[in-house]
Amino acid sequence: MTLSPIPTPTATPPDILRCAYMDIVVTDLAKSREFYVDILGLVVTEESDSEIYLRSFEEFIHHNLVLRQGPIAAVAAMAFRVRSPKDVDLAEAYYQELGCRTERRAEGFVPGIGDSVRVADPLGFPYEFFYATTHVERLAWRYDLQGPGALVRLDHFNQVTPDVGRGRKYLEDLGFRVTEDIQDKDGVTYAAWMRRKDTVHDTALTGGNGPRMHHIAFSTHEKHNIIYICDKLGALRKSDLIERGPGRHGVSNAFYLYLRDPDGHRVEIYTQDYYTGDPDNPVVTWDVHDNQRRDWWGNPVVPSWYTDASLVLDLDGNPQPVIERTESSEMAVTVGADGFSYTRKDDELAGFKLGTTL
Repeated sequence: MTLSPIPTPTATPPDILRCAYMDIVVTDLAKSREFYVDILGLVVTEESDSEIYLRSFEEFIHHNLVLRQGPIAAVAAMAFRVRSPKDVDLAEAYYQELGCRTERRAEGFVPGIGDSVRVADPLGFPYEFFYATTHVERLAWRYDLQGPGALVRLDHFNQVTPDVGRGRKYLEDLGFRVTEDIQDKDGVTYAAWMRRKDTVHDTALTGGNGPRMHHIAFSTHEKHNIIYICDKLGALRKSDLIERGPGRHGVSNAFYLYLRDPDGHRVEIYTQDYYTGDPDNPVVTWDVHDNQRRDWWGNPVVPSWYTDASLVLDLDGNPQPVIERTESSEMAVTVGADGFSYTRKDDELAGFKLGTTL
């Protein structure tokens, strides 16, 4: 299926500050609370029998994550904070010119968030834009509450979409800047990292069947915090929640750990990427066959990391249809039967460590 290009609106895009929160549907709220609060240590801002609002330790807005009880595990919204109230108006006009469905609520869609617009964007993702929010206590100085694995910031989202190049142009029109990408010699783009704040990304596009949500990522201060989380999961006999890592990415240079929550939603714990705020910050392009792009130590990527992702919902709460990627898949060209990867580009041998994970 060939997807039509997304036009560039004449309307001014909103001035996006950062990714701010994700609203996810879970099928067992008690099990999700155990994972996100008891194990990962996110802070409860408020909760009811059907919803829990969570934040990281350095956050001052109402929440970074909403857990919402529902019949099917999916993502209801990926929310970005904008610079001013007028930027909510700009977001609404921008997407209306694109012909996207929009819904606006002056009182907000969730507690703690004011005037907001939600859109079903051209890629099929449920985006939200807001400025007004309730301020809560920033717990950065509350070391008596923080454990050794404290999650201190929401760092980024990662979205799965069939045509990364198409999505990349759309997000660049919206004001995002590309920091890194993965391509092959034919110019096929397999993934792109895009930012508004001065880090490697606020969201990333991963090539695959979509629209789906690949993961949400929270930052720790240092890599030893991530090691502690692994040790804690082992002590709780919950090591099966670890999908991949710990390790260090080539892309982003960050130390990482990927977990799966009780519904299979993927959560990355992430730390120590780099500053990208200069206007001439260079884009780093990785060869899709470089064995160290996804893991700097050359460890293989488990197949589920390439194939599994969460459904996303439309504005009525129904799952968006998933469109198949027609371009080559990253897994197929690097670890499939006809694929290859290299550790040193001029070596004749592949140098890819398959191990026992495939």
